[in-house]
Amino acid sequence: MILNDIYEKVTPPIIRDFKNIVGSSYVFDDHESLYKYGRDETENLYYQPEIVVKPRTTEEISAILKICNHHKIPLTARGAGTGLSGGALPKCGGVVLSLERMNSILHIDEKNFQVTTEPGVITEILQNEVKAKGLFYPPDPSSRGSCFIGGNIAENSGGPKAVKYGVVKDYVLNLEVVLPNGEVMWTGANVLKNATGYNLTQLIVGSEGTLAIVTKIVLKLIPHPKYDLLLLAPFSSLEKAGEAVNAIFLAGHNPSAMELVEIDALQIVSEMVSAGSIPVHEGVAAHLIIEVDGNDQDILLKEMESINHILEEMGAGEIFFADDAVQKEALWKLRRRTAEAVKLKGYTIEEDTVVPRAALPDLIRGVKELGIAHRFHAVCYGHAGDGNLHIRIKKEGIINSYQNPEMQQILCALFKLVKSLGGTISGEHGIGLIQKPYMHLVFNEAALNIMRSIKKSFDPNNILNPGKIFDYE
Repeated sequence: MILNDIYEKVTPPIIRDFKNIVGSSYVFDDHESLYKYGRDETENLYYQPEIVVKPRTTEEISAILKICNHHKIPLTARGAGTGLSGGALPKCGGVVLSLERMNSILHIDEKNFQVTTEPGVITEILQNEVKAKGLFYPPDPSSRGSCFIGGNIAENSGGPKAVKYGVVKDYVLNLEVVLPNGEVMWTGANVLKNATGYNLTQLIVGSEGTLAIVTKIVLKLIPHPKYDLLLLAPFSSLEKAGEAVNAIFLAGHNPSAMELVEIDALQIVSEMVSAGSIPVHEGVAAHLIIEVDGNDQDILLKEMESINHILEEMGAGEIFFADDAVQKEALWKLRRRTAEAVKLKGYTIEEDTVVPRAALPDLIRGVKELGIAHRFHAVCYGHAGDGNLHIRIKKEGIINSYQNPEMQQILCALFKLVKSLGGTISGEHGIGLIQKPYMHLVFNEAALNIMRSIKKSFDPNNILNPGKIFDYE
């Protein structure tokens, strides 16, 4: 049975109901809107919704879901559209529920180091608002200047600072959600410790909008560090770069970021972003970007001196220190815009595998060997501190991996390599459509059946983001 066949269509009376709920100005069925909300940053995929609805309140979302559940109409929640796994694409048509109007920071609780926010707030805006009060929300995906907090919740996003501070799940205390039947509930409590029943909060984090719609978010904050130092270290071999990463941790250091960018990726992004005085040379295999942060600058300087000594012992080339905020920003821009740059160069297929960090050089080497065997080009970059590697693939004549037999064969080989190294198939982008065919490589049928039963408990009519993560009817 084709999944789309089990759903009803959005009829004119239902459209009128949506307009009565949110206002006519926030219901869209024109070609331009349907095209815009049928795409995201995932490869070159497109699935056209029947209607786009932009609610402003929890109550409006509840009313919309009651209608969709009653009529068995699929509904896909959408944030900023920066996803890379197809998690917010309306594969079964129906309604795209855009959360962009739910964009208020509701309360910054300085006494308890918490912030309550709606899901449509841009991550960087929230970070800047809490920073103005001396507080820190560390998760910082590369798209932080455009992605929404709600999307970060859906995918359990990470970013460069995850190596020291953790990922989104480590900061979510409580969530207000709307269930598929329209009921509204809180998943937990605004406290730091909670052993009261099952942890529904963490179940929703990373569930990709398949279980409930998040409408309010309570996040834990920490004090913002006063200082940070940043360097770029070139290496002539991936092995030496990987050994240096472990040596830094073994020496007792805890960098706030440790990024690896292999030379192919760095050269591509340096063509797009002005590197200024930052050296980008040929003849090296990879660069490490290392940051330390804290509240005592003298201690940080001593720590960076020690890290520099370790890097030299491990065979690093000429190390570049970012001397001021301008150079730091330029260096981080190189890293954060890598994905955009390589995509423009034709590397449209991206995976975000993760392995134990000591296995990262083996993974990169394995990717390059697979490229030779299967005749594709790949560039690699990612979070060396936690083993999360972003792999961008370009193969002549193929722009999408989804449902492409040749590319599926390649990705199956890649994911088997990842599993053999003790890793898994997604570190922070989620499963969505792209990794869905490979879930059986990392979970047996018993585990998948438990996930399906959870989905059925939340969403018996399978209206929320159907067709994602695993098959369920």
